Amino acid sequence: MNPNLPSVKMARGYHHGDLRATLLGAAKSLLAEKGVEGFSLRETARRAGVSSGAPKHHFRDVRALLTAIATLAFDELADRLEAASSDCSADRMTRIHGQGAAYVRFALEQRARFDLMWRVALLDMNDPERCRAGDRAFAAMDRLVRGEDAPELEHSDPRMAPSIACWSIVHGFARLAIDGTFGLGVDAAERAADALLPAVLAHLSV
Repeated sequence: MNPNLPSVKMARGYHHGDLRATLLGAAKSLLAEKGVEGFSLRETARRAGVSSGAPKHHFRDVRALLTAIATLAFDELADRLEAASSDCSADRMTRIHGQGAAYVRFALEQRARFDLMWRVALLDMNDPERCRAGDRAFAAMDRLVRGEDAPELEHSDPRMAPSIACWSIVHGFARLAIDGTFGLGVDAAERAADALLPAVLAHLSV
């Protein structure tokens, strides 16, 4: 080796075993910065430090990558909802309020991913993992509203009305908070959620 030439180390954005995780990390960062409209597989690969063709080892197209991001987001939301209702010593409405606040807080903290979760035209809605994660998040609310022993039902079943009503209120509140209806900034929206959401949910007959 010529001692007058600078040594160059090949930069590796990933090891053989963690390409998928590296791509997902880069994709989440890009999504948070640019939103769905500015998202691309090529830019994800560039940020991950890999060739433009490398993502296809794990994601056949941009829809598959976005679906994977949405799946992780649903699982994270489910984790938060389950944690918010884990105190069995609290009464049911208090736990429902806790879940509602956790839902809104997640939406405010993860705006781009929260938006993606409901963009059905961009996702593979038949992906088994996405279906599992989405069902898990909804089930966390449903169990609390209808009871642990309530039978599993299709969302369109009229007996699901209490859970659908609760979900609709919380999701709508989250959307209003994101849009700045209750004040700009996460802190203002969270204060509104803490003050208003329990009163709104109190109108539910569950």
